Amino acid sequence: MTALVAIAARDPKARAAPAAPSAPPLAKVQVAPDGRGFVTAEGKAFVPFGVNYFRPGTGWAPQVWKQFDPEATRKDFAKLRELGANCVRVFLTYGSFYSEAGRLDPAGLAKLDQFLELAEAAGLYVHPTGPDHWEGLPTWARGDRIAEESVLVALEEFWRLMAARYRGRAVVFAYDLLNEPEVRWDTPALRERWNLWLRNEYGTEAKVAAAWGVEAAPARALGTFAPPAKDAPPGPELSDYQRFREEVADAWTRRQVAAIKAADPQALVTVGLIQWSVPVVLGGAAQYSGFRPARQAPLLDFLEIHFYPLARGFYEYASPEDEQRNLAYLECVVREVAKCQKPTVIAEFGWYGGGRLTMNQGRHAAATEEQQAQWCRRLVESTAGWACGWLNWGFHDHPEARDVTERIGLLTAESQLKAWGRTFQELATRYTTQPLPAPRPVTRPALDWDRLLVDGPARDEFRARYFEAHRRDS
Repeated sequence: MTALVAIAARDPKARAAPAAPSAPPLAKVQVAPDGRGFVTAEGKAFVPFGVNYFRPGTGWAPQVWKQFDPEATRKDFAKLRELGANCVRVFLTYGSFYSEAGRLDPAGLAKLDQFLELAEAAGLYVHPTGPDHWEGLPTWARGDRIAEESVLVALEEFWRLMAARYRGRAVVFAYDLLNEPEVRWDTPALRERWNLWLRNEYGTEAKVAAAWGVEAAPARALGTFAPPAKDAPPGPELSDYQRFREEVADAWTRRQVAAIKAADPQALVTVGLIQWSVPVVLGGAAQYSGFRPARQAPLLDFLEIHFYPLARGFYEYASPEDEQRNLAYLECVVREVAKCQKPTVIAEFGWYGGGRLTMNQGRHAAATEEQQAQWCRRLVESTAGWACGWLNWGFHDHPEARDVTERIGLLTAESQLKAWGRTFQELATRYTTQPLPAPRPVTRPALDWDRLLVDGPARDEFRARYFEAHRRDS
C-alpha cells in the first residue's frame, strides 16, 4: 500500500489525486425511453461492454480491496479503454466495507473513492456489486442472508449509506444487490417464514391437506411444517414451496431497492441472477435460485443474467453439437429474461482458453485461445438484440483460481493480449458505436415455468425440443 493510500485509509476525506483526465466527463446513464437499453443523460446510446474486475496474484477468492493496487488498477483501466471497454463490475465486500452492521468502513470507502476516480479518468463506468464474502464474512452475516431478518435490516442500512454517499455520481452505472443470490432450501429462518406463508395462504391444516391431497395429521400442524425433501416428487406441495421461495426472493429485493431509491432516486438497481434462475438445466428442484426474472423485473430498473456453457456438463469444445446445445441453452435463458420487457445485461460470461486447467486434477482437455475467442464471440453475437450489454468474467487469467477463471481472461496473468482480447476489442467497437440489432424472430417451444420447477423429466423433454428447434434454424 502506498503512503498516499495509507493516509486515505486513515481519513475518508483524503483522496489520492487521479491521473489527469484522459476522457470527457461521464454522463449519467439511465434506461432508454423504449425500455430496450440505456442512454446517457445527453441522449447517447450506452451499451455496457466490459469485464468483472479483479487482479491476478491476489489469492482466491481475489482480494480486490485488501490488496488494492492503485497504480496497477490505473494501468488496467487504460488497457481496458484501449480494448474498447466502457464498464467494470466490481465486488464490494463485508471485509473491507461492512464488517460492522450499520457502519461503512472508512478505509474501504477511501479505496472505493479512488477506484471511482481512476475509472472516471479512464472513461469507465463502475458497476458495484455486493456486499459479499470475497474477503470473509463477519459473524453476524453468516446466517441466512436472504431470509434472516437481522441480516436484511443490516443490508437495507448498507445500501442507504452507500447510495447516499455516492448520490448523483455519474461514474456509478448501477448497483447490483448481490452476485448470484439463491434462496436456500432449509434454514431456521426459512422454516419460520414457510409456516407463516402457509397460514396466510390456507389458514388451517385441513385446507393445506386438501390443497396437497394428503391426510392431515398432528405432526403436520401449522407451525411445524418442514420444507419438502429436495428430491420430492412433483406435486402441489413442491409447487407451493417453489412459489414461497420466489416470494422470499421478491421481499429481499424489494426492501433493498427501496433503501437505495430513498437515498438516491436516480440510481439504477439490478441483481446478478445465476443462470438457473431460469429452470432449464437444474440438478434438481432445490437448485432453482428462487429469483424468477418475471417477478423480479417490476422491482428493478433492468435485469442481469450470468451464463456459462453447462448444457451437457463441463463444456470442453469437444464437438460442434456440444457447442450448439450450449448455444441453444444460452438463447433460451436470455430470451426468457428479455421477455420481461426490461433491458437485459449478460453480466458474467466467458470460458477457458490458452492451455489446460489444473482444476479436477487437470482432467479437462486443453483449449486454445482461438477456441475461447470463438465461443465468446458466438455468445455475444447470438444474444445481441435480446441482450443490450456484456461483461466478461475477468480481465486477466487468474492462476490461483479453482475453476475456469484460471484461463478466462482477455489477457494472460502476465498481461499479454489473448485471442479473446482481440475479438473482444472488435466486438466492443461494433456494439458500442452502432445501434443494437432488433431481437430476431424465432419459433421455439414455450417454457412451462411452473412445471419445469418441479419436474425433472419435463425439463429434459423441453431441452430436447428446444435444441431441435434451434438446430433447424441454424
